[in-house]
Amino acid sequence: MKIAATTLGETAGDLFAQTLKLGYFLTTIGLFLVFVVTLVIQLRSSRYNPFFYWTVILSTSMAGTTMSDFMNRDASTKFLSNGATKLGWGPQGLGLGYPEGAAILISILLLIFLGWKLSGMTFQITEIVTFRGEALFWSAILVSNTLGTSMGDFLSDSSGLGYLGGAALVTGLLLVLLALMKAPSVPNVLLFWIAFVLTRPLGATAGDFLTKPVAKGGLDLGTAGSSAVLLAVLFGLMAYGHVQERRAGTAESEGPEAEAVSPQEAGRP
Repeated sequence: MKIAATTLGETAGDLFAQTLKLGYFLTTIGLFLVFVVTLVIQLRSSRYNPFFYWTVILSTSMAGTTMSDFMNRDASTKFLSNGATKLGWGPQGLGLGYPEGAAILISILLLIFLGWKLSGMTFQITEIVTFRGEALFWSAILVSNTLGTSMGDFLSDSSGLGYLGGAALVTGLLLVLLALMKAPSVPNVLLFWIAFVLTRPLGATAGDFLTKPVAKGGLDLGTAGSSAVLLAVLFGLMAYGHVQERRAGTAESEGPEAEAVSPQEAGRP
């Protein structure tokens, strides 16, 4: 679900900023406001709702895409294709470059985690139940998605690996993290946050592979069509997760009688 959301964030962000030519500046403002609206809905919810939760994940991924592009890119021909010299209204980008942009974002993310640590609140996401805890959590998510976009774009555009090579590298790193889950000396909370950041560059490289021209190593499927398919996949996974949660909740509410229910009927693996 996270990979689908981050890939959709890449294609949807590019759809608004590049295909519709709104530009990085206007798109960043618009998608950040979408993030605020979805976050307010999530914070006002009294219990976990998969639709609310993953909608915020998606909005942070879309906003992170254009925030990263605005920070790192400029109006040069290197970043504006098809002979374009301008995208939308306002500044065309700060042109910091991927290394500088990533350094800034890593510093911000570390400051968020430091403040989180000093607050004494848990990093276990299933135990975050306060407004302050959720505010820190979603701040970290937004910055990590922006950082992940920078990493993914660097792998795709500047590392020489290309879209598939970048995706393969990140996939390999995620498999290493999966193996480290078996090591008792490595905290799962640390692995979660590293994986959470790494799924974003995987989404960025995968999204670029789907939408960029064949001449650049992509499939040229377009941002609109790719976004529609990915949105359908994400909604399907959210619906499945919601059904599974309801089944598990029903089985637990049955008390001792639930022990006679098979794992498949109860919705548990």
